[in-house]
Amino acid sequence: MASEQQLSVIKGSKVLMVGAGGIGCELLKTLALSGFQDIHIIDMDTIEVSNLNRQFLFRQSHVGQSKAKVARHAVLKFRPDISITPYHANVKDPDFNVDFFKQFKVVLNGLDNLDARRHVNRLCLATGVPLVESGTTGFLGQVTVHVKGRTECYECQPKPAPKTYPVCTITSTPSKFVHCIVWAKDLLFAKLFGDKNQENDLNVHSKDGSSSSEQAEDVFERRKGENSEEYGNRIYDHVFGYNTELALSNEETWRNRNKPRPIYVKDIFSSELASQNGNLDKSSNGDPPPLSAMASLGLKNPQDLWSLEENSKVFLEALMLFFSKREKEIGNLSFDKDDQLAVEFVTAAANIRASSFGIPLHSLFEAKGIAGNIVHAVATTNAIIAGLIVIEAIKVLQHDIKNYRMTYCLEHPSRKMLIMPVEPFEPNKSCYVCSETPLDLEINTHRSKLRDVVDKIVKAKLGMNLPLIMHGSALLYEVGDDLEEDEVANYAANLEKVLSELPTPVTGGTILTVEDLQQELKCSINIKHREEFDEEKEPDGMILSGWIPPLAAEKNGKTAVDNEVSTSSASEAVPLLTEDDDDLRIIPTITGKKRKLSDVSSERKNKRKAEEPNSKNDVVMLDDDKF
Repeated sequence: MASEQQLSVIKGSKVLMVGAGGIGCELLKTLALSGFQDIHIIDMDTIEVSNLNRQFLFRQSHVGQSKAKVARHAVLKFRPDISITPYHANVKDPDFNVDFFKQFKVVLNGLDNLDARRHVNRLCLATGVPLVESGTTGFLGQVTVHVKGRTECYECQPKPAPKTYPVCTITSTPSKFVHCIVWAKDLLFAKLFGDKNQENDLNVHSKDGSSSSEQAEDVFERRKGENSEEYGNRIYDHVFGYNTELALSNEETWRNRNKPRPIYVKDIFSSELASQNGNLDKSSNGDPPPLSAMASLGLKNPQDLWSLEENSKVFLEALMLFFSKREKEIGNLSFDKDDQLAVEFVTAAANIRASSFGIPLHSLFEAKGIAGNIVHAVATTNAIIAGLIVIEAIKVLQHDIKNYRMTYCLEHPSRKMLIMPVEPFEPNKSCYVCSETPLDLEINTHRSKLRDVVDKIVKAKLGMNLPLIMHGSALLYEVGDDLEEDEVANYAANLEKVLSELPTPVTGGTILTVEDLQQELKCSINIKHREEFDEEKEPDGMILSGWIPPLAAEKNGKTAVDNEVSTSSASEAVPLLTEDDDDLRIIPTITGKKRKLSDVSSERKNKRKAEEPNSKNDVVMLDDDKF
């Protein structure tokens, strides 16, 4: 039971929740039942059918409605005397600025992406409002406390980079199903339905057999008068047939590898069957056909393993549906794991390619998990983590600093514990976000444009949304709705100028000030001119030092895309996770001792491979520290 002092603090505190999904639903329920009287919720998402198995405030009738608003309505049914204010919006919207955050005693995160987490972290630092961060993936979870000047901020430690694969492996020599998924999602889907101007490593040229001059053509351009069925067959033959034959022409590549098998439409089914692929124009009751290749073809169970013929039919049917029913979206589409037709297309394409290269096929259910980096959620983990969030929030409200804890929920017992509390780290003095440490940028100032700095450094690495860049008192770049037309034109022109040719030239020794007014984040970048860069090792043509880069994906054990991480009872490390497996981080911890960054640095020198006796799970490399 809460003490009178705790109840008084709880009732008098206005709190902000960001996220009303798996963790958010449990958190709102727990806050309401714990006595909180004034709760605000921000969530931009609407309810989907797939949410209903774990987000228990929602029902079938709520599908398509705002998560934040429905969650409020559900909780007020059993706590009608409290105030819950929902916002169906993006937390990065200008309305949620520093002044908005200042009104709260504590912010509680239940987000599912790194970008939004960083944004909230920076607003909390700007306002001095404590942040309780959280996340889950499967049976694993964590809650961490971030208080300005007292503990590390969310960005003090590196976050993992998404697993990447060499382009040559994806395009020419896949050996795992995940390679086929990446090819289907990031290359083929993007080429067919995404931005046509984006660079793409797919071979788009094929010799036109009807041309005696053997002039190359872009296969992905639809020919005049060509219907979607003819186009689909031609794309199929090109990517699964011609391109495979092209790869086979390099005999050296296949000296120690199994050769792939080219697959053409005619090899799978007759032209008559191909033309009767689905039921696109057949509807017994006059209703419009569903925008699902599976439904059109009568395939019902997403966990069934489709044959090569079935995958080929789904591929052609999905492509036909995109061009006949969603033509206006083509050119602007990107893969979305919640887009049924997109998932069907990617699954079928990946399976056909896998069949060609002798790789085991996967069901749509399995392929969707890989393509979306999905670790299937466990409702119990969300409930546990929500409870831990509220415990830490109460400590924060009582200023009980000595009892703050980072708490981890483990899948396997460690020292007979499944809930592992750890004292928070102190702030990282080299963190550019909370310690304002200057950064160094090596760049060729005679070749690189301001746009390169904005896109590759300021936005991609530093995560700024509305950046402002200054050289001394000269303003080089700014974005915002309140700019005059001539200012917008001037800054747009600066973007295309080489650094050394800007109105106020940027050369070696220049110090740039970069600021995000929305996040109230400012940092300095020291420019160091460098002539040459290694194209393979330094593809950006610039190197930023002083920031904390993403952790490299583990080479041993499961990757992020494999959606499985073993937390071993033999290991002395615990994972920092985020909801829906957004970012996974392994950090060393010691209970009963205040962690300093010097401790972390020296301890990280000693590493070993953590192994769990009698465990069938794959292992990952973990830091060797004692609980």
